[in-house]
Amino acid sequence: MKNLTVLSLGGSIIAPDKVDSVFLASFYRAVRKYLEEDRERKLILVCGGGAPARVYQGALREVNPEAPADLQDSLGIKATHLNGSLVRAVFSEFCDDELVTDPTRDIPFNGQVLVAAGWKPGFSTDTDAVYLARKFGGKLIVNLSNIAKVYTDDPRKNPDARPLDTISWPDFIKMVGTEWIPGKNTPFDPIASGIASKEDMKVICADGRNIENTMAILEGRPYVGTTIG
Repeated sequence: MKNLTVLSLGGSIIAPDKVDSVFLASFYRAVRKYLEEDRERKLILVCGGGAPARVYQGALREVNPEAPADLQDSLGIKATHLNGSLVRAVFSEFCDDELVTDPTRDIPFNGQVLVAAGWKPGFSTDTDAVYLARKFGGKLIVNLSNIAKVYTDDPRKNPDARPLDTISWPDFIKMVGTEWIPGKNTPFDPIASGIASKEDMKVICADGRNIENTMAILEGRPYVGTTIG
């Protein structure tokens, strides 16, 4: 599909502690202008769970420290459905189809925007974004979260960690590993990374709160972020 970009919209910017309606309003206005300028443009918005997911997963672990990982994942997935339903409602004039919760089924894409959320335990919505990119022929995924760049290590723990402009898939996978841990924060999900690497996709990690920067990425202008691939 031509003129398609997949945005993995992190829950950390949709609902960092509660729904950030100020951000959503600004994001909607910018994206609406982008879509209206060229009616051939299409976006897939894949929504993460954010704070609600971590709150409920944390509560489960407090009550039952031995709770299976798939139950923790299931709670997080429900949070992505709530965020995705909200984003779909915000973009209803551009989105003619239902919220996607299974990226492997037959999916209509009739409008300019398709909104998706979590599917099943075992990975994050980043993996759903990769599945959807593959299904619709997309080669670029923009991973929007609350970090501006990928670092060589966690800068909160390692003062020597440095930001990266580019990194290869093999080097990135060495950093994040290949195993999914529910609630774990990584720049891009390890499972998603493995698939995207095999599919020769490019992922750009950027701070989604900087909406002008997001639009620069979409429009092919210089941007701040880390390109993986």
